[in-house]
Amino acid sequence: MSNKHGNLSINSDNIFPIIKKWLYSDHDIFYRELISNGCDAITKLKKLDLMGEYEMPADYEAKIQILVNPEEKTLKFIDNGLGMTADEVEEYINQIAFSGATDFLEKYKDKASEEQIIGHFGLGFYSAFMVADEVHIDSLSYQKDAVPVHWECDGGTEFDMCDGTKTTVGTEITLFLNEDCLEFANEYRAKEVIEKYCSFMPTPIYLAKENAEEEYETIPADEVTEKDKVIETIVEEAKFEEKENEDGTKEQVEISPRTEKAKIVKRPVSLNDTHPLWTKHPNDCTDEEYKAFYRKVFQDYKEPLFWIHLNMDYPFNLKGILYFPKINTEYDSIEGTIKLYNNQVFIADNIKEVIPEFLMLLKGVIDCPDLPLNVSRSALQNDGFVKKISDYITKKVADKLSGMCKTDKESYEKYWDDISPFIKFGCLKDEKFCDKINDYILFKNLDDKYLTLPECLKTEEDAENAEADSDAAKEASDGADSESASDQPEDQKDSRKPVYYVTDRQQQGQYINMFKEQGMDAVILDHNIDTSFITQLERRNEKIRFVRIDSDLTDSLKEEVSEEELKEAADTLTETFRKALNNENLKVAVEKLKNAEISSVITLSEEGRRMQDMMKMYGMAGMDPSMFGGDQTLILNANNELVTYILEHKDSEHVPVFCEQLYDLALLANHPLSPDAMGKFIARSNQIMLLLAK
Repeated sequence: MSNKHGNLSINSDNIFPIIKKWLYSDHDIFYRELISNGCDAITKLKKLDLMGEYEMPADYEAKIQILVNPEEKTLKFIDNGLGMTADEVEEYINQIAFSGATDFLEKYKDKASEEQIIGHFGLGFYSAFMVADEVHIDSLSYQKDAVPVHWECDGGTEFDMCDGTKTTVGTEITLFLNEDCLEFANEYRAKEVIEKYCSFMPTPIYLAKENAEEEYETIPADEVTEKDKVIETIVEEAKFEEKENEDGTKEQVEISPRTEKAKIVKRPVSLNDTHPLWTKHPNDCTDEEYKAFYRKVFQDYKEPLFWIHLNMDYPFNLKGILYFPKINTEYDSIEGTIKLYNNQVFIADNIKEVIPEFLMLLKGVIDCPDLPLNVSRSALQNDGFVKKISDYITKKVADKLSGMCKTDKESYEKYWDDISPFIKFGCLKDEKFCDKINDYILFKNLDDKYLTLPECLKTEEDAENAEADSDAAKEASDGADSESASDQPEDQKDSRKPVYYVTDRQQQGQYINMFKEQGMDAVILDHNIDTSFITQLERRNEKIRFVRIDSDLTDSLKEEVSEEELKEAADTLTETFRKALNNENLKVAVEKLKNAEISSVITLSEEGRRMQDMMKMYGMAGMDPSMFGGDQTLILNANNELVTYILEHKDSEHVPVFCEQLYDLALLANHPLSPDAMGKFIARSNQIMLLLAK
């Protein structure tokens, strides 16, 4: 071939500098692109061998070699793939964006099953110019009587091409690094980047320092192979020791056998795992392999709780492993990593188009060769296909969780406290996931037993039926004719079944005791995501409502009396407490509680409670509850002696102090007092004790 000088075929003026600077967001990505090109060339050569269009040498060993040379400021990428002729260099290199992979697949699509080729756009090679002032290509095609070709370009739009000197089939690309990018010729930096992008590429990758002195290792002589370069053989003769027998005779006993070792040139070790765990069938993987892979990829030595192995061939090709790590109790500190691969080539972490947002809390790898990547491979074209992949992943996670709950509930319960923030966040972010997992969400009750939502509803229904039977029996025996809650007009009743819940076992201890005394149950919802979570569940389950146990006093906790019976006491106590507390807007109610030891409780409507929680979430804690429509109510127990005393001695000089104390006691059982209120409460408690001492 005669020497050739020409211009790169580019349709738009000045596009080359743009490609050089802006094609990729991370400059180190050129390693991935050039190694990917080498893998493609090897994949193509293997395909040609399978189709009988080329016969590989008997000792052929596919490999990618990277040689760094910090002294010469160069990097070399060498593959033993199918190589290129001058015409192919003209077509694939000089005509930017003509994809060699696309052309190859089109040519051979009818001759063999399509094996995935990494390259799609023909632009990966030009990533070299992001870090290099000059790039050379030396290539020899597999084709019979092919002439080696040499190509070089200094980063402009002109190139030079002539016959080359390469003697082995394959391609060698040499980068002459610019001054700003010399770090990439450092062996340790090169290893770091290769492990970042290429840890699981399908062809072994070897890294070495060019012209470095040979290193050696010693191995047993019987382990030497034909590929090993033996420097010397080291023989250690057997060692003997004289030993005296019981009869006084002596003999030589061997204490170490004869060994023969070989000193060889150190065998190169590939930087990548060409058969990562996700490419295997789940039945062929052991628990220890899953754990070892997790430790290796995520550098996390805390064992994952469990994992899901994705393995799908239709309607798209997708494989991967998702791990459920032990999640911290506070959602704000949860951070996972989902690594996305395309045919074993690393693309990026946590690409939101493919990975549903709530799955970002997990750790894992997903490999989907069918992904419609853009030219930089770092972002995805936004189309319906990507959405289908995302939906599939969500479905598999939901199936795994629901299946575990149905078939291995003991393990599911063991993991629940760790995975519940993830599942709740998933329900908030993904309606389909919420619907699939709805009946497999667990709630811990007051006895630390785990219940599903249907089980919670059944428990409440059983309690209601028992109460109804009790009321019916009471009415029959007493001839009761008062209007009960069940006699209210239908349009005044909330037909949704209540699920009572607790947010703080200690703070709400008084209410919990009241519930337990009446054989009632509640679930524990003490995570900061729970307010939003239960609101979502109510929207998707119209027959239920979540009610905090201190939002109202259920009929089960009260004696059944008519309003008229307590009206006079309620009017008197309301006036007395409003005057004592200097609060004309205070809402007071009087009930006869079954537990006479309880003097007063505070209730805050569920709507007001959730509003408070939302305000806390947005940094507006400590605001006056009256802002939420005056939903806070002081309930006084007409069966309590202290309340009765206040009612009968409303004009006593001590009554204002008792009123304040009862109010603060009710508040304390509901939420912590402010520092100022707590100071007054302590001083008042001392004052009351002094009254008793006199």
